[in-house]
Amino acid sequence: MIAREELLEALAVAAAESTAVTTTEAEDEAAPSLAPLPGSMVPPWREGLPVTVLAPGYQRILGVLEQQRSTGQGPLRAKEIAVELGLYATSAKVEGVRSKARRLAERGWLLLEPSGAFSAGRRPVAVPDAGSSA
Repeated sequence: MIAREELLEALAVAAAESTAVTTTEAEDEAAPSLAPLPGSMVPPWREGLPVTVLAPGYQRILGVLEQQRSTGQGPLRAKEIAVELGLYATSAKVEGVRSKARRLAERGWLLLEPSGAFSAGRRPVAVPDAGSSA
């Protein structure tokens, strides 16, 4: 009889703990975070969206191009961006930078020049299914 009562008490405590953990996890999932995750997607640029929503690699590319713009230099090619980032200019590194820069350009964070070079500048991007409310 005593063993049965102790077992029921232990099961009740375990059930209460799992309910508390489940509730805490649900609250954590409900609160969206603006902190970037490695390998996270690049959101379309819009007015007021901070650069901090981007993963660090994307932020570094933007930083290089912003610095180039502030010094009055023109657009940079992917190889030049890679060198500015301190990377070896191997084809793998350059293609990785080019891929990220193109993704930023497609989403309005950068401008892709007709020459294939990238420059700092932002433009709003039309978001699918964001029709007018009128």
